[in-house]
Amino acid sequence: MIRVLVAEDQSAVRAGLVLILRSAPDIEVVGEAADGEQAVERARELRPDLVLMDIQMPRLDGVSATRKVVEERLADVLVLTTFDLDEYVFGALRAGACGFLLKNTEARDLLEAVRTVARGEGIVAPAVTRRLIAEFAAKPVRETTADPSVLDSLTRREREVLSCLGEGLSNAGIAARLDMAEATVKTHVSRLLGKLELRSRVQAAVLAQELGIQPTGPAGR
Repeated sequence: MIRVLVAEDQSAVRAGLVLILRSAPDIEVVGEAADGEQAVERARELRPDLVLMDIQMPRLDGVSATRKVVEERLADVLVLTTFDLDEYVFGALRAGACGFLLKNTEARDLLEAVRTVARGEGIVAPAVTRRLIAEFAAKPVRETTADPSVLDSLTRREREVLSCLGEGLSNAGIAARLDMAEATVKTHVSRLLGKLELRSRVQAAVLAQELGIQPTGPAGR
């Protein structure tokens, strides 16, 4: 069972999310939270596998709540947002969120997203991830605290995989791009996350964008 805590300040929306999640035989809603502070408190108390976290909430916003949950290693975080709040989403991903969903996501996609994050995949919907990355790429260059030297520990192949993550590619997409087995891609992703001390592949995608890592061609060319 995948144990989920739902954090959403709008009661009607929260009830709808809970109803959808409870319709799945492999997902259990262990608790609800109406604001960011309560989300952190309930995560400490219940230790769910995943927190479904709204961005805009009273008392403590979703970005700050995500940061606390991740820093304390209480659960993985899947962010709920709209594209009107890109900057907030970017902050949540940097804070350690494993992925994000739009609030108009279909029920079946919500369930699959929860399962995806629970499997450790971290990228909910590659197409949406690419759209988000494109939104940031189109904006003026911002200051970043990312240090390029963090890449020194990566092998050439790991850098190529990181570049693909920066484009929002799935494991299958990376395998096709770099002409390797999907299982090998998973191994490279796991290793580079460990070396870079990141919790999710989405964080790796953000880092790749911040450092301006260029897209990689087929078979590493």
